[in-house]
Amino acid sequence: MTTFTAITTLGSEASAYALSEAMENMDPEPTGVGVFEMEDGSGLWEVGGYFVEAPDDVELTLLAQAFGAKAFVVSELPEIDWVAKVKRDLSPVEAGRFLVYGSHDAAKLPEGRIGLLIDAAMAFGTGHHGTTLGCLRALDRLDSAGFRGKNVADIGCGTAVLAMGAAKIWPEPVLASDIDAIAVEVAEANVTANGLDGRVICLEATGFDHPDLHEAAPFDLVFANILMGPLISLAPDMGRMVVQGGFAILSGLLVEQAETVLAAYTAAGFKLHTREDIGDWATLTVKRT
Repeated sequence: MTTFTAITTLGSEASAYALSEAMENMDPEPTGVGVFEMEDGSGLWEVGGYFVEAPDDVELTLLAQAFGAKAFVVSELPEIDWVAKVKRDLSPVEAGRFLVYGSHDAAKLPEGRIGLLIDAAMAFGTGHHGTTLGCLRALDRLDSAGFRGKNVADIGCGTAVLAMGAAKIWPEPVLASDIDAIAVEVAEANVTANGLDGRVICLEATGFDHPDLHEAAPFDLVFANILMGPLISLAPDMGRMVVQGGFAILSGLLVEQAETVLAAYTAAGFKLHTREDIGDWATLTVKRT
Protein backbone atom coordinates (compact mmCIF):
# COMPACT_ATOMS: atom_id res chain seq x y z
CA MET A 1 0.00 0.00 0.00
CA THR A 2 1.30 3.46 -0.92
CA THR A 3 1.82 5.83 1.99
CA PHE A 4 1.89 9.62 1.89
CA THR A 5 3.73 11.86 4.34
CA ALA A 6 3.13 15.56 5.01
CA ILE A 7 5.89 17.24 7.02
CA THR A 8 6.46 20.79 8.22
CA THR A 9 8.49 22.65 10.85
CA LEU A 10 7.73 25.50 13.22
CA GLY A 11 9.43 27.28 16.08
CA SER A 12 7.15 26.64 19.06
CA GLU A 13 6.56 23.39 20.95
CA ALA A 14 3.06 24.49 21.94
CA SER A 15 2.17 25.40 18.35
CA ALA A 16 3.61 22.12 17.09
CA TYR A 17 1.38 20.07 19.38
CA ALA A 18 -1.63 22.27 18.59
CA LEU A 19 -1.02 21.73 14.86
CA SER A 20 -0.71 17.97 15.36
CA GLU A 21 -4.08 17.91 17.12
CA ALA A 22 -5.66 19.91 14.28
CA MET A 23 -4.23 17.46 11.74
CA GLU A 24 -6.08 14.61 13.44
CA ASN A 25 -9.33 16.15 12.14
CA MET A 26 -8.25 16.28 8.49
CA ASP A 27 -10.18 14.59 5.71
CA PRO A 28 -8.74 12.20 4.67
CA GLU A 29 -7.73 11.42 8.23
CA PRO A 30 -4.06 10.64 8.88
CA THR A 31 -3.15 7.20 10.16
CA GLY A 32 -0.74 8.85 12.57
CA VAL A 33 0.75 12.24 13.48
CA GLY A 34 4.10 12.77 15.17
CA VAL A 35 5.82 15.74 16.83
CA PHE A 36 9.60 15.81 17.21
CA GLU A 37 12.13 18.35 18.41
CA MET A 38 14.81 18.83 15.76
CA GLU A 39 18.21 17.61 16.98
CA ASP A 40 20.25 20.16 15.02
CA GLY A 41 20.17 22.88 17.66
CA SER A 42 17.83 25.05 15.57
CA GLY A 43 15.05 25.06 18.17
CA LEU A 44 12.55 23.98 15.51
CA TRP A 45 9.85 21.33 15.91
CA GLU A 46 8.84 18.92 13.16
CA VAL A 47 5.24 17.82 12.68
CA GLY A 48 4.54 14.94 10.32
CA GLY A 49 1.41 13.11 9.27
CA TYR A 50 1.05 9.72 7.55
CA PHE A 51 -1.80 9.07 5.13
CA VAL A 52 -3.04 6.13 3.07
CA GLU A 53 -4.71 8.63 0.71
CA ALA A 54 -3.14 11.78 -0.66
CA PRO A 55 -3.75 14.61 1.85
CA ASP A 56 -5.68 17.73 0.78
CA ASP A 57 -3.13 20.37 -0.32
CA VAL A 58 -5.53 23.24 0.40
CA GLU A 59 -6.23 22.00 3.91
CA LEU A 60 -2.51 21.60 4.58
CA THR A 61 -1.84 25.13 3.36
CA LEU A 62 -4.55 26.56 5.62
CA LEU A 63 -3.23 24.61 8.61
CA ALA A 64 0.34 25.80 8.02
CA GLN A 65 -0.82 29.41 7.81
CA ALA A 66 -3.03 29.11 10.90
CA PHE A 67 -0.22 27.79 13.10
CA GLY A 68 2.72 29.74 11.66
CA ALA A 69 4.38 26.71 10.14
CA LYS A 70 6.39 26.38 6.96
CA ALA A 71 4.62 24.97 3.92
CA PHE A 72 4.06 21.23 4.19
CA VAL A 73 6.24 18.97 2.08
CA VAL A 74 4.16 16.06 0.81
CA SER A 75 5.93 12.87 -0.31
CA GLU A 76 4.66 9.60 -1.70
CA LEU A 77 6.40 6.56 -0.26
CA PRO A 78 6.52 3.34 -2.30
CA GLU A 79 5.30 0.08 -0.82
CA ILE A 80 8.24 -1.33 1.13
CA ASP A 81 8.65 -4.23 3.53
CA TRP A 82 10.34 -2.05 6.14
CA VAL A 83 11.32 -4.88 8.48
CA ALA A 84 13.02 -6.72 5.61
CA LYS A 85 14.77 -3.50 4.60
CA VAL A 86 16.01 -2.88 8.14
CA LYS A 87 17.31 -6.43 8.30
CA ARG A 88 19.32 -5.78 5.15
CA ASP A 89 20.57 -2.37 6.24
CA LEU A 90 21.36 -3.00 9.92
CA SER A 91 24.66 -4.80 10.05
CA PRO A 92 26.17 -5.77 13.43
CA VAL A 93 27.80 -2.84 15.27
CA GLU A 94 30.95 -3.11 17.36
CA ALA A 95 31.18 -0.90 20.46
CA GLY A 96 34.25 -1.89 22.41
CA ARG A 97 33.62 -5.49 23.50
CA PHE A 98 29.91 -5.15 22.79
CA LEU A 99 28.32 -6.27 19.54
CA VAL A 100 24.80 -5.06 18.79
CA TYR A 101 23.09 -7.32 16.26
CA GLY A 102 19.71 -8.44 14.94
CA SER A 103 18.44 -12.02 15.12
CA HIS A 104 19.06 -12.28 11.37
CA ASP A 105 22.79 -11.90 12.17
CA ALA A 106 22.92 -14.24 15.19
CA ALA A 107 25.33 -16.55 13.40
CA LYS A 108 27.82 -13.68 13.04
CA LEU A 109 28.38 -13.24 16.81
CA PRO A 110 32.09 -13.96 17.37
CA GLU A 111 33.39 -15.69 20.47
CA GLY A 112 34.44 -13.33 23.21
CA ARG A 113 31.99 -10.61 22.22
CA ILE A 114 29.24 -9.41 24.53
CA GLY A 115 26.17 -9.74 22.33
CA LEU A 116 23.18 -7.40 22.57
CA LEU A 117 20.24 -8.56 20.45
CA ILE A 118 17.98 -5.80 19.10
CA ASP A 119 15.57 -7.10 16.49
CA ALA A 120 14.89 -5.18 13.30
CA ALA A 121 11.26 -4.47 14.18
CA MET A 122 12.49 -2.64 17.30
CA ALA A 123 15.32 -0.79 15.69
CA PHE A 124 15.57 2.57 17.46
CA GLY A 125 18.61 2.56 19.74
CA THR A 126 20.48 -0.23 17.95
CA GLY A 127 24.03 1.11 18.23
CA HIS A 128 24.11 2.46 14.67
CA HIS A 129 23.48 5.97 15.97
CA GLY A 130 26.50 7.86 17.31
CA THR A 131 24.82 8.45 20.68
CA THR A 132 24.11 4.81 21.48
CA LEU A 133 27.50 3.76 20.13
CA GLY A 134 29.22 6.43 22.26
CA CYS A 135 27.42 5.31 25.43
CA LEU A 136 28.34 1.65 24.91
CA ARG A 137 31.96 2.60 24.29
CA ALA A 138 31.94 4.72 27.45
CA LEU A 139 30.54 1.77 29.42
CA ASP A 140 33.25 -0.49 28.02
CA ARG A 141 35.96 2.02 28.95
CA LEU A 142 34.73 2.30 32.54
CA ASP A 143 34.61 -1.47 32.95
CA SER A 144 38.03 -1.93 31.34
CA ALA A 145 39.45 0.65 33.78
CA GLY A 146 38.22 -1.41 36.74
CA PHE A 147 34.90 0.25 37.57
CA ARG A 148 32.14 -2.17 38.59
CA GLY A 149 28.59 -0.88 38.61
CA LYS A 150 26.65 -2.18 41.61
CA ASN A 151 23.61 0.09 41.31
CA VAL A 152 22.87 1.24 37.74
CA ALA A 153 19.97 3.09 36.10
CA ASP A 154 19.20 3.86 32.46
CA ILE A 155 17.00 6.99 32.24
CA GLY A 156 15.20 7.39 28.91
CA CYS A 157 16.14 3.83 28.05
CA GLY A 158 14.47 3.39 24.62
CA THR A 159 15.32 -0.19 23.62
CA ALA A 160 17.15 -0.67 26.97
CA VAL A 161 20.32 -1.53 25.07
CA LEU A 162 22.49 0.40 27.56
CA ALA A 163 20.84 -1.17 30.60
CA MET A 164 21.27 -4.59 29.00
CA GLY A 165 24.92 -3.86 28.31
CA ALA A 166 25.48 -3.15 32.02
CA ALA A 167 23.50 -6.25 33.03
CA LYS A 168 25.60 -8.42 30.70
CA ILE A 169 28.88 -7.49 32.41
CA TRP A 170 27.86 -6.88 36.04
CA PRO A 171 25.82 -9.12 38.37
CA GLU A 172 23.43 -6.62 39.99
CA PRO A 173 19.98 -5.82 38.48
CA VAL A 174 19.66 -2.63 36.43
CA LEU A 175 16.68 -0.25 36.40
CA ALA A 176 15.62 1.04 32.97
CA SER A 177 12.99 3.77 32.67
CA ASP A 178 11.34 5.66 29.85
CA ILE A 179 8.65 8.33 29.67
CA ASP A 180 6.95 6.50 26.77
CA ALA A 181 4.80 3.45 27.54
CA ILE A 182 5.48 1.91 24.12
CA ALA A 183 9.22 2.27 24.64
CA VAL A 184 8.86 0.44 27.96
CA GLU A 185 7.05 -2.42 26.19
CA VAL A 186 9.80 -2.57 23.57
CA ALA A 187 12.44 -2.54 26.31
CA GLU A 188 10.73 -5.42 28.11
CA ALA A 189 10.58 -7.45 24.89
CA ASN A 190 14.28 -6.84 24.27
CA VAL A 191 15.14 -7.81 27.85
CA THR A 192 13.33 -11.12 27.36
CA ALA A 193 14.98 -11.71 23.97
CA ASN A 194 18.38 -11.27 25.60
CA GLY A 195 17.62 -13.65 28.48
CA LEU A 196 17.80 -10.84 31.04
CA ASP A 197 14.38 -11.14 32.71
CA GLY A 198 14.80 -10.15 36.35
CA ARG A 199 18.18 -8.60 35.60
CA VAL A 200 16.83 -5.47 33.86
CA ILE A 201 13.67 -4.01 35.41
CA CYS A 202 11.75 -1.69 33.07
CA LEU A 203 9.71 1.22 34.45
CA GLU A 204 7.55 3.98 32.99
CA ALA A 205 8.78 7.24 34.50
CA THR A 206 9.67 10.85 33.76
CA GLY A 207 13.30 11.26 34.74
CA PHE A 208 13.79 9.83 38.23
CA ASP A 209 10.12 10.26 39.13
CA HIS A 210 9.32 6.70 40.18
CA PRO A 211 9.27 5.17 43.68
CA ASP A 212 11.48 2.26 42.60
CA LEU A 213 14.16 4.68 41.38
CA HIS A 214 14.03 6.69 44.60
CA GLU A 215 14.21 3.53 46.69
CA ALA A 216 17.24 2.27 44.76
CA ALA A 217 19.16 5.58 44.84
CA PRO A 218 21.87 6.67 45.09
CA PHE A 219 23.30 5.10 41.93
CA ASP A 220 26.95 4.58 41.08
CA LEU A 221 26.22 4.81 37.33
CA VAL A 222 23.37 6.44 35.41
CA PHE A 223 22.91 6.46 31.63
CA ALA A 224 20.93 9.33 30.10
CA ASN A 225 20.89 9.17 26.30
CA ILE A 226 18.17 11.74 25.65
CA LEU A 227 18.35 15.35 24.31
CA MET A 228 20.12 18.52 25.43
CA GLY A 229 17.06 20.16 27.02
CA PRO A 230 16.02 17.17 29.13
CA LEU A 231 19.66 16.49 30.05
CA ILE A 232 20.04 20.02 31.44
CA SER A 233 16.72 19.78 33.29
CA LEU A 234 17.83 16.46 34.76
CA ALA A 235 21.19 17.75 36.05
CA PRO A 236 20.09 18.81 39.58
CA ASP A 237 18.30 15.48 40.14
CA MET A 238 21.33 13.66 38.78
CA GLY A 239 23.48 15.44 41.34
CA ARG A 240 21.24 14.09 44.10
CA MET A 241 20.76 10.59 42.67
CA VAL A 242 24.39 9.71 41.84
CA VAL A 243 26.65 8.76 44.73
CA GLN A 244 29.88 10.68 45.31
CA GLY A 245 32.51 9.09 43.09
CA GLY A 246 29.83 7.67 40.79
CA PHE A 247 29.41 8.34 37.08
CA ALA A 248 26.82 9.52 34.59
CA ILE A 249 27.10 8.74 30.88
CA LEU A 250 25.30 11.45 28.91
CA SER A 251 24.45 11.61 25.22
CA GLY A 252 21.76 12.56 22.74
CA LEU A 253 23.53 15.88 22.27
CA LEU A 254 25.26 17.46 19.32
CA VAL A 255 28.97 18.27 19.49
CA GLU A 256 28.22 22.01 19.72
CA GLN A 257 25.83 21.39 22.65
CA ALA A 258 28.33 19.45 24.76
CA GLU A 259 29.86 22.41 26.62
CA THR A 260 26.43 23.75 27.58
CA VAL A 261 25.40 20.39 28.99
CA LEU A 262 28.75 19.98 30.74
CA ALA A 263 28.32 23.39 32.41
CA ALA A 264 24.96 22.28 33.84
CA TYR A 265 26.51 19.10 35.24
CA THR A 266 29.52 20.96 36.63
CA ALA A 267 27.08 23.17 38.54
CA ALA A 268 25.37 20.00 39.82
CA GLY A 269 28.62 18.64 41.28
CA PHE A 270 30.17 16.66 38.42
CA LYS A 271 33.47 16.93 36.57
CA LEU A 272 34.31 15.69 33.08
CA HIS A 273 35.87 12.23 33.07
CA THR A 274 35.94 11.46 29.32
CA ARG A 275 34.36 12.79 26.14
CA GLU A 276 33.98 11.12 22.75
CA ASP A 277 32.63 12.75 19.60
CA ILE A 278 31.27 10.43 16.90
CA GLY A 279 30.26 12.35 13.81
CA ASP A 280 27.91 15.14 14.90
CA TRP A 281 27.23 13.58 18.30
CA ALA A 282 29.00 13.85 21.65
CA THR A 283 29.04 11.48 24.62
CA LEU A 284 30.12 12.80 28.01
CA THR A 285 31.14 10.65 30.95
CA VAL A 286 31.04 12.80 34.09
CA LYS A 287 32.05 11.90 37.66
CA ARG A 288 30.30 13.06 40.82
CA THR A 289 32.77 14.95 43.01
